[in-house]
Amino acid sequence: MNPLVAPESHDRHSRTALSVNVNKIALLRNTRHLGIPDVVKLSRQALEAGAQGITVHPRPDERHIRAHDVRDLAALVAEWPGAEYNIEGNPFHNLMDFVRELRPHQCTFVPDSSDQFTSDHGWSFPDDLERLKPVVAEANRLGVRVSLFMDPLPEAMAQARSTGADRVELYTEAFASAWGTERQAQVLARYTAAAEAAIAAGLQVNAGHDLNRDNLTGFLRAVPGVLEVSIGHALVADALELGLTETVRDYQRCIQRAYSAPPSRGSGPSR
Repeated sequence: MNPLVAPESHDRHSRTALSVNVNKIALLRNTRHLGIPDVVKLSRQALEAGAQGITVHPRPDERHIRAHDVRDLAALVAEWPGAEYNIEGNPFHNLMDFVRELRPHQCTFVPDSSDQFTSDHGWSFPDDLERLKPVVAEANRLGVRVSLFMDPLPEAMAQARSTGADRVELYTEAFASAWGTERQAQVLARYTAAAEAAIAAGLQVNAGHDLNRDNLTGFLRAVPGVLEVSIGHALVADALELGLTETVRDYQRCIQRAYSAPPSRGSGPSR
């Protein structure tokens, strides 16, 4: 089992890692039978540009990431010192087969249905507590860090920790939707409180879903202890305009600004 970091070790000076979710690259590739764009080649380019990890979410219908991609990317990341591989998915569908075979650095458990359009909610407690415990324990025995996809509910964090999970990934769609509106400060405060509750419970904190170059800095300034952000849709869309290398570098600049400026809750766009 991966050791947990004690709550007091989390501080605002711990630099957030960027993991690039490459699902949308695979989705574009799958519209033809030519193998382009090349998911592995572009993942390597993202790592060369400064990304600290690669994320995939292989769904049972293989609408984007396919089984061979999961294995090919595991081989790529294994050759890349310091990079981490994060495989997301529902542990009661196809995810655990990949975890058992490949033993990635991290698996993120997401409560998706098999035909769900995109991830849109976190685990529910106490409803999901007992069924999660065995799969969390299995992943931990394999030496794989477990993160649970969670809504920003401070009261749920202690129960998330009781599953044996190492981290939570805060589902940030509500924050992204509120960004730039009069609800921004109120919604952002929920994420701050959820992260604080997670850290107090002994959990580490990740975040992802609809984070982008406009809102990322503001989120990281307000929410403590975020060790990793997983970004796919917006990053791939930005790459169509800027190119992948410059896009990854710009997201890293957004992260850097969060730690070079005074923390500000509810502040507006920073770029």
